[in-house]
Amino acid sequence: MSRKPILYVAITNHGFGHAVRAASVAAEVQRLDPEILLIMVTTTPRWLLDNYITGDFIHRPRGFDVGVIQSDSLKMDKTATLEKLRQIQTQQKSIVAAEASFIRQNRVGLMLADIPPLAPAIAKAAGIPCWMMGNFGWDFIYEAWGGEFIEIADWIRECFSQCDRLFRLPLHEPMSAFPIITDVGLTGGSPRHNLDELRTRFGITAPADKTILLTFGGLGLQEIPYENVLKFPDWQFITLDRDTPDLPNLVQIADRTYRPIDFLPFCGRVISKPGYSTFSEALRLEVPIVSLTREGFAESPLLLEGIQNYAYHQIVTPSEFFGGSWEFLHQPLQPPRQSQQLAKDGTEAIAFAIVNYFHNL
Repeated sequence: MSRKPILYVAITNHGFGHAVRAASVAAEVQRLDPEILLIMVTTTPRWLLDNYITGDFIHRPRGFDVGVIQSDSLKMDKTATLEKLRQIQTQQKSIVAAEASFIRQNRVGLMLADIPPLAPAIAKAAGIPCWMMGNFGWDFIYEAWGGEFIEIADWIRECFSQCDRLFRLPLHEPMSAFPIITDVGLTGGSPRHNLDELRTRFGITAPADKTILLTFGGLGLQEIPYENVLKFPDWQFITLDRDTPDLPNLVQIADRTYRPIDFLPFCGRVISKPGYSTFSEALRLEVPIVSLTREGFAESPLLLEGIQNYAYHQIVTPSEFFGGSWEFLHQPLQPPRQSQQLAKDGTEAIAFAIVNYFHNL
């Protein structure tokens, strides 16, 4: 009897964005070939994965990296991040050995990783290929911090150099540590609800240009000045944040089965911090992006440059967002600087390559 092909998906232990794009690809793999069993290896809560992957999968709650330790979407703790990274470095051998043993026991055929540095070492020890996806590597983030992080970045580059194939997403840094690179288009989920039913269910009646989605990723933001929405009484603001005041024109979506992507199609703008997954899903649906700036995170300038090139956009400072009265909403959107659009088929291209790999085994 032939065994089911098994795909092991290792996801960076940081925020929700990596989990969203990796789960979008996993869901597309499952759609193309329901026989492929998915093992989703992430500390991300199961409900988030369930929102993207409709069929069965195994959730293995493990984290092999730290990303950046943060108190919210804009504030980072470098000291705690360094301490945790050193701990992972010290435990590298035992982490790799334990996970490689799990992979061999379960006869996994391929690893897709987004984008924990230890993934290639684990795959190598288990005797399977490691494919990775991303628009930046953690070496790029840490190296920009200098000091003791330089040595960490070197260690991570050495890990990445063992990767068998990188699917490089748009809005990327060079990612030169990776020996084999395939460029692909934007990734993300697709809206899956009837828009009229959503409008009725949540009482969304404002026209698109006065309907705004507020989304700040899994970490949220401290003290969003929600009372500012009252200055726009004929507008509606949609949030999936569960901790918000009860305001007449703030539509709070507390039901976790809904995702930001489900509401994007009837929004005239999404207000966010720089984050690949939000930007990518908005670009795929051609929804204008209003982004805060974010200091100290090397990926941010690349993402902000990306929306300036490819989206109708506005860039606002934290002081304009937290301290002002959101006057920027009365300003016209800036048009994209480039006339051509980014390819939108990243999710599909990566999933197709994975299915093809299994079919050719």
